[in-house]
Amino acid sequence: MIDTLLIKRFRWLGLIVISTLLVLLFRLPAVAQTPKHYTELEFPPLPEISLPEYERYQLSNGIVVYLMEDHQLPLVKGNALIKTGSRLEPPEKVGLAEMTGTMMRLGGTQQHPANDINERLEQRAARVEVSIGTSSGSAGFNTLTEDLETVFNLFSEILQEPAFAPQLLTLVKTQQQGQIARRNDDPGDIASRELGKLIYGENSPYTRTTEYETINNITRDDIVTFHQKYVRPENLILGVVGDFEPTTMKSLIEKTLGKWQPSTPDPEINIPSAEQKQGQGVFFVNQPQLNQSNVLLGHLGGKFNSPDYPALAVVNGLFNGFGGRLYNNLRSRQGLAYSVYGYWSAAYDYPGVFLAGGQTASETTVQFIKSLTEEIERVQTTSIAPDELDYAKESILNSFVFKFENPGQTLSRLMAYEYYGYPQDFIFDYQKGVKATTIEDVQRVAQQYLKPENIVTLVVGNEQEINPSLSQLGQTVTPIDVTIPGEAKS
Repeated sequence: MIDTLLIKRFRWLGLIVISTLLVLLFRLPAVAQTPKHYTELEFPPLPEISLPEYERYQLSNGIVVYLMEDHQLPLVKGNALIKTGSRLEPPEKVGLAEMTGTMMRLGGTQQHPANDINERLEQRAARVEVSIGTSSGSAGFNTLTEDLETVFNLFSEILQEPAFAPQLLTLVKTQQQGQIARRNDDPGDIASRELGKLIYGENSPYTRTTEYETINNITRDDIVTFHQKYVRPENLILGVVGDFEPTTMKSLIEKTLGKWQPSTPDPEINIPSAEQKQGQGVFFVNQPQLNQSNVLLGHLGGKFNSPDYPALAVVNGLFNGFGGRLYNNLRSRQGLAYSVYGYWSAAYDYPGVFLAGGQTASETTVQFIKSLTEEIERVQTTSIAPDELDYAKESILNSFVFKFENPGQTLSRLMAYEYYGYPQDFIFDYQKGVKATTIEDVQRVAQQYLKPENIVTLVVGNEQEINPSLSQLGQTVTPIDVTIPGEAKS
């Protein structure tokens, strides 16, 4: 009996000793190993990105259709790009395009009143939205697969047969007037709006603002005419992605949209040009309630299809991010701003802008502008280091995967490329261009495309607290009046 108890005790003692030794053994490397510096870490190369399978075809009435299956969730999303935009509206009726998009969705259809549409969508947790921006219109839907036919029928009705209910026009105008009344509430909004006017010109279709007068000029007939003129089958690119059966989806599209014919002649669409109106100068919007300044510097930029766009994107990477020059020098070393940035921003079919700026304390406004300008000039005059080039390129290439997070993103990009006449592999050519960018390329494009002599400087801040004053920048300071003209009319 005693021998048996001793044997059991020795067995437990042996297990404890072995367990202790194993714990110590596995802990030794963790204690002894020195963590590597982040520059010593090695990662495998990123996997190659490819486009998901999709189908493109065209209906007899001109509608281009993209279909991309994705069966991960029982959802279907669709979006139609419409060849229109606020840049096509008359200057005396600024706001017409936006109101047309809003009324298409809110005003019901010839078959279903607005309340009926809203009820049907809410019961199915579905969504249909319409909007018209500067250079395009968009109509989209989101639904469960089981409700696809019902929701798509409503979506097609909203596109083709909006009722533009007169009683809702007053409501939409009131909403627009409310937006006008609040447009000076945010100093950042003031800065971006007014700098756009300085660069493109106050009357440019890319910077015009809605006013009480232009809203009051718009009638229901104007909205109906704008819709008939631009929302037409040959002006549509429709994309559908999600959990659908292709044959069934094609049949549904043909049944609902295939017989759609325009009721007016095909309009001649001329894309408005853009050029810089205001030369170099300093401009100021006084906002006495502020204790800091919103600063923007900019000049006219270019388009995505420039052969130098990949190298300019590397310049963006050089300027921005936690390891970028602007963050390191203006924020970390000089303590001039919490946020600072500089971007060569492009557009698809008209020139974008080069934009740099940030927010800084009133008393450091002049120093911030000088330091920001110096950084822009430094990339033109001083060759960058190899590690800076690597950082800038890797920040772009490593984030490339996020452009393909889901099939919907890819489909939207393909549709945009067709809409603006870009090749379908444009994004991969851009990726190759970034990889091929050299130190010499960076300095060349910085010298060619960044133009300090054309920079317009705009400050939104408190005149009494900016010390030294903006006159220390060596240029005439021109005040800008942002008073909203007129009063809202019922």
